[in-house]
Amino acid sequence: MSKRFSTSYPGVFYRMAERIGGKGMERVYYIVFKKDGKIIEEKVGRHFADDMSPAKAAHIRGERIEGKRQSRKKIREMIEEQRNAAKARYTIGRLWSEYKMNRTGGKALETDEYRYNLYIKPEFESVEPKDIVKLDIDRLRIRLLKTRSPQTVKHVLNLLTWIINYGKKNNLCAGVNFHISKPAVNNLKTEDLTSEELSRLLETLNKNADVHAANMMKMALFTGMRRGELFKLKWDDIDFERGFITIRDPKGGSDQKIPLNDAAREVLSKHPRDKSSLVFPGRFGGQLTDIKKAVNKIKEDAALPKNFRPLHGLRHVYASMLASSGQVDMYTLQKLLTHKSPLMTQRYAHLRDDALKRASDLAGSIIQSAASAKKEDGKDNVINLE
Repeated sequence: MSKRFSTSYPGVFYRMAERIGGKGMERVYYIVFKKDGKIIEEKVGRHFADDMSPAKAAHIRGERIEGKRQSRKKIREMIEEQRNAAKARYTIGRLWSEYKMNRTGGKALETDEYRYNLYIKPEFESVEPKDIVKLDIDRLRIRLLKTRSPQTVKHVLNLLTWIINYGKKNNLCAGVNFHISKPAVNNLKTEDLTSEELSRLLETLNKNADVHAANMMKMALFTGMRRGELFKLKWDDIDFERGFITIRDPKGGSDQKIPLNDAAREVLSKHPRDKSSLVFPGRFGGQLTDIKKAVNKIKEDAALPKNFRPLHGLRHVYASMLASSGQVDMYTLQKLLTHKSPLMTQRYAHLRDDALKRASDLAGSIIQSAASAKKEDGKDNVINLE
């Protein structure tokens, strides 16, 4: 062991040692004191690396004698314990990492990751579920509702609930002891067009110079396809021979097929086709990300209502016309719209019921008319319905 050098402070000495990094030598300070009948010698720090001095060493010695300070070894052990405890803690951030590893990749997960990073991570990443109180959730919900729609806030709070429930279900952590309430959402908006508006729209579409935008709107009207599905639609997805369109990665989940009706077939058969594999390509043949400007211009030219959504609204028109015809049941409509749950299709149920009621009223009118005619003829008013 190297030579000890005394200082002007009792119980404080130093030894010379190579500096960390090998740039010369420096003093390493030690203290010596007696506690519980034992002589204790401890290293307290380096001159350069720890900014240690004889005075600081003497102050540490006094605190150690009085029991106000732990030894460096004990401090290191405590830090290691804290690190190990931190590793064992299942915070929201750690639970999210585990949770998303067990989720199927795709658009839904990408959307949830965006919501987590933007809304949940800043608030709860380092917090364990058991330490979350109802007031924390209430504050987040109120703050988000000032700038975000109730539907968005509901999605965020649903994701937080799923993360916490995942941890609780897998015995990784305790959950919260309260219900995470979500804002009420009325997203059952069903858009429709009058016969006059629909006629104006079709006339505008047929005359419009932007063939891609016009044909995309026609496809939304004739097939009920979503905007994202039209953006991703490829020529290989269209089976002209068998009469089907394959929808890749729809909102409802796995790939699905819908019929290629005559109206849609006519649109696609006349649609310009270039080197791109996409039916409605963007610039340089890549996938479109937005077409608002073009379709909004068509909406204005056709004098449609200001709150009508040019593409998604036409999907509603498609569904409303089928439902109100009275000739399409809800299960079939669900399949045509590629709804994962029948609950989404139920928004159109009243239109089907109205059509059935009109048919029933018509039957009643026919019977009454027949009865009146027989009475005027002076014949027996009994009608044979066999």
